[in-house]
This record gives sequence, structure tokens and C-alpha cells, in this order.
Amino acid sequence: MSNMTDPGPTATNQTRLRHIDEVARALPQRAAVLTRLFLRHAEIDISLTEAGLLTALSGGPRRITELARVEGLAQPTVTLLVVRLEKRGWLVRERDVGDRRVVNVVLTDGGRAALEELREETRALLHDRLAAMPDEHIVALMAATDSLETLVAALQETDS
Repeated sequence: MSNMTDPGPTATNQTRLRHIDEVARALPQRAAVLTRLFLRHAEIDISLTEAGLLTALSGGPRRITELARVEGLAQPTVTLLVVRLEKRGWLVRERDVGDRRVVNVVLTDGGRAALEELREETRALLHDRLAAMPDEHIVALMAATDSLETLVAALQETDS
């Protein structure tokens, strides 16, 4: 047995914990502002919730209940969104080939085009603003983008 006492958190650990707290506080706020700015500058008329639904469907057909769970919305809300986006020609409801009782929501070619248009407008907006930034900020944003990808993957694992 050792008589050594626990020295407690080191200065390095305290700094790390402070940084983690700061990122955990600031990241959601800044990501939300960034997303709103993208949508505000988009020529396509689409809400954040509609864009989220189209993005969720870009991975393939889903049931309304699954969309509600993935998007964190109530099922009646998703049903209303589906109706609205159906009217725009961006998605359709189809019977599942494996189980005819199941109805899936499917992204149409028009929905894919709208989503790609939104993504292209976002890329163009970012490209213009990034071109005006110093190289060291671009390098830092590249590293942050890689870190965000790792964070998103970890969050998706806990969602499964």
C-alpha cells in the first residue's frame, strides 16, 4: 500500500476541463447561428426543419415515426411537414415493398435537387467568406471540421 495521496486534478487537466466546458457551451450556439445564416442567405425557400427532413431522407426512405425520432419532432408535426413538402413535389409517400401495411416517405428527384441547391448555395457562401480569411484560420477550420466529424460520429453512436 502506498501512502501517497491523490494530488487532485493537475493544471493541465483543469485547463482541459475548462476548454471542454467552453466548447460544450459555445458549439451548439454557434452551430445554430451558422445554420440560420445559411438558410437566411439561401435563395430557396426552406425552413431549418424542412431542410433537416430532406437531409434525413437523403439516406433513403423512412417511416414518419422514424423521421420524428431522428429529427426530435412529434409525429403529427412530421406528418404536417410531409404534407407540405409533398405539395412542393420534394417527397412522396410509398408503400413498403416488403410490408404493404408500411408507408415510407421517399425523397423525389425534385427534393434531391432542392437539397443539392441548398448545399451548393451554402458552399458558395462559405467559399466567398473563407477566401477572405487568413490562411491560419483556414487551417484551423480544416482541423475543426475533422474534429466535428469525429464528434458527430460519436453522438450518432449514442443515438443508435
